Amino acid sequence: MSSRERILGRVRRALADVPQDDTPYGEAVARDYLREHGARSTEETVELLAENLADYRAVVHRCGADELPSVLARLLTERKAATVLVPPGLDEAWLAEADAARVADRMESGAHELDRVDSVVTACAVAVAETGTIVLDGGPDQGRRRITLVPDHHICVVRVPEQVVSSVPQALERLDPARPLTWISGPSATSDIELDRVEGVHGPRTLEVILVG
Repeated sequence: MSSRERILGRVRRALADVPQDDTPYGEAVARDYLREHGARSTEETVELLAENLADYRAVVHRCGADELPSVLARLLTERKAATVLVPPGLDEAWLAEADAARVADRMESGAHELDRVDSVVTACAVAVAETGTIVLDGGPDQGRRRITLVPDHHICVVRVPEQVVSSVPQALERLDPARPLTWISGPSATSDIELDRVEGVHGPRTLEVILVG
């Protein structure tokens, strides 16, 4: 008897006394929990997102759509970024004023090559206000997952208010579970047993979020 047959046999024995008309598993647990915590206006939702992003030590900027190219150029200059990694579907106008050399997202780019890039600029799929989380789904303006995990500096552009939701359940309704989802709550960080915080362990050391609206 294989391990698989042994395990399935135990499952069958455990379910032997369950009535045929018993409540299906999918309906056994009530799903009427809150979809969001409290009623907020659009402006209040965006404010909560900005507050929670900052609480996670992300650097938050705000601007209008026409100001975005100059803001991106300023942030890259302040970072002294000589190179910036650009997803294939990113709006070219966003970086029209930036001096940094563009680096294309290539399938053959390995970790060592990506580590030499100074900054990466992406859009996002959705942003969750209650958790201060940015979600990427590998879309054309976000690129592959690795380009936002290896470079040390990530600038993420969030379109306000259309890409901002209050809660995780609302975000999940917008996302395709078959896509490679990356959930980002602040810059990469971890702590040891003495709670000494170390940033940049498994992702960018610096996360800057631009709320454009």
